[in-house]
Amino acid sequence: MKLSQLMEGLDYLVLQGDAETEVADVAYDSRKVQPGFAFVCVVGTNRDSHDYAEDVAAAGARGLVIQHKLDEMPAGVTVVQVENSRHALAIMSCNLFGNPAKKMTMIGVTGTKGKTTTAHMIQAALNAAGKKCGIIGTNGTAFAGERHALANTTPESYELQKLFSEMLAAGCDSVVMEVSSQCLMMSRVDGIHFDVGVFTNLYPDHIGGPGEHQSFEEYRAWKGQLFRRCDVGVVNVDDKNCNTLLAGHTCRLVSYAMHKDADFVGSGLELERGENFLGISYQLSGVWNARVRVNMPGEFSVYNSLAALAVGQVLGLEMEAVCKGLEQVSVKGRVELVPVSKRFTVLIDFAHNEAGTENLLTTLRAYQPKRLVVLFGCGGDRSRLRRYGMGEVASRLADFLILTEDNNRFEEVEAILADIKIGIAQGRPDVPCVEIPDRLDALHYALDHAQDGDMIAVIGKGHETYRDRKGKKTPFLERELLLEYAQQIGLE
Repeated sequence: MKLSQLMEGLDYLVLQGDAETEVADVAYDSRKVQPGFAFVCVVGTNRDSHDYAEDVAAAGARGLVIQHKLDEMPAGVTVVQVENSRHALAIMSCNLFGNPAKKMTMIGVTGTKGKTTTAHMIQAALNAAGKKCGIIGTNGTAFAGERHALANTTPESYELQKLFSEMLAAGCDSVVMEVSSQCLMMSRVDGIHFDVGVFTNLYPDHIGGPGEHQSFEEYRAWKGQLFRRCDVGVVNVDDKNCNTLLAGHTCRLVSYAMHKDADFVGSGLELERGENFLGISYQLSGVWNARVRVNMPGEFSVYNSLAALAVGQVLGLEMEAVCKGLEQVSVKGRVELVPVSKRFTVLIDFAHNEAGTENLLTTLRAYQPKRLVVLFGCGGDRSRLRRYGMGEVASRLADFLILTEDNNRFEEVEAILADIKIGIAQGRPDVPCVEIPDRLDALHYALDHAQDGDMIAVIGKGHETYRDRKGKKTPFLERELLLEYAQQIGLE
């Protein structure tokens, strides 16, 4: 493909060479450049790949896309300048793979919490209605019966477009994907127009850390960008930030709520609990009317399912099919029950911030466990505010805390636990608590000391299959580790 064809839809200036040169592929990682490639120089949070211009030219690159001038132009390569190289990478990737997103129904889900569960509910609804829907998000990607892990909730634009092309080739007619504020800020979904955008809720998160947003207002503004890139916005009007987030939207709006008038309203909630089962049912009213049963617990599951119902209606699906999908849906690492014993309940969840923890624990409290035990830590090299918040919330809502590691990255676990205890002191400082720095030891402790009627929430890692210590990731799949130890000690 000619470089000029890859650049279609972009404003650019040819500084050297000829834009009609043929290129074989696109790369943004200098280590992946091969002869004939076009290399896009991206300004990152930790490095600027403009510094590798000479290296990629020497490796045989034919095209070089830059955002700012170079001290010296490498010889023998076409150089074009753009205003934003991340945006250019996204558009070039769209063109390279033939704009596959335009050939499928695209659904984007944004918000602070609930994105993963809502996306899985939407996928379950579409599949139950006979569609072939792929999914991309925190739990990885799944389509055509296969699952694969991803490095980011929303992959870099090149990988994203490649995934779309693979989904299309596998027969997918629709895609539901999580759309994070950071992926919008970093232009990963540029060039994609969504048929439906979904807003779940908004709480302070991803603020103040390396590569994160500078303020809550900035965070909210980037979330709102999705609703300038979709035809229909399905939005939670109960959320106090909804109107501000939607400022400047260009889409038709469809609303859902539990406490306000809306197009889709959930009321009359009933908790359902059985052996290794936690769920909820409610009355749906508005555009559709039905009794809805969801195979996941809590009020937040009602909100997530209302979003899925609204998306289904917008896309012309049958209500019965959508309801069937919701009754069968399950999401790895999201209020996922681990069947280790009939005497007590163990579940794992990805709750890793204050809002997610509060919602989860409030939900579990409603099922009236004898004791609510919470095992958790916090990630290293992330905002310390998250640690204070999780400590404070957990101390208020739990009966017993087990503090342990999460993904420490390059921090010491003791320093992270000290921050969590600052939050505990601000909540309920007398809550019974133990510190067990090694997470595997903490899991064993939880099972060894469980009492009849307990509900043990193991939170923070959820679906993750590793733990990160000093930048080294080693296998760590909590569900399997819990099941293995339960069998080892003969739990019944």
